[in-house]
Amino acid sequence: MTRREGLATLLGAHVPADELEAAHLARMQAFAHELEDPLSREQQTAHFTASALVVDAQRRRTFLVRHGKLGRWFQPGGHVEHDDGSMLKAALREAHEETGFALRPVSEDALDVDVHEFPARDGHEAHLHLDVRFLLVADGAPRSEAAEEGAWFDRAAALEIADEAGLHRLIEKGLPR
Repeated sequence: MTRREGLATLLGAHVPADELEAAHLARMQAFAHELEDPLSREQQTAHFTASALVVDAQRRRTFLVRHGKLGRWFQPGGHVEHDDGSMLKAALREAHEETGFALRPVSEDALDVDVHEFPARDGHEAHLHLDVRFLLVADGAPRSEAAEEGAWFDRAAALEIADEAGLHRLIEKGLPR
């Protein structure tokens, strides 16, 4: 199965939680078909990214990371590398790099999808990130210094600092009441 086929299968299986997420999913499915290489960050207008809501074993807290250049809290994630093999593997790699935790997926299915504009910076024009999001459980303490830019938040605190609808929706999905 090609990377494009794997992406199409993953997106085709996703059930959106609301109308906004349904609109994001439709845009992502169109981009997955239209972009020359949808997983490559070299795509100028849009490219797919992978991220994760990292939770503790009891699913009472989430580990968010502070983006140094943007000064905001986000779920860990980033660009898909050529050798990742799947969106889930990209999310696992990115989340491990940014948190230092050993991680395991709750499911191979996406928890959430989101389209958001990434601002122009460092010589790159503004473009869309087509983010496929997974739910990952952190096992034990972080095993690297990567976690120094991150922190655990319970559901209420995470929802309070979530300053965009997509992150708010992701937290609500991943941390039950």
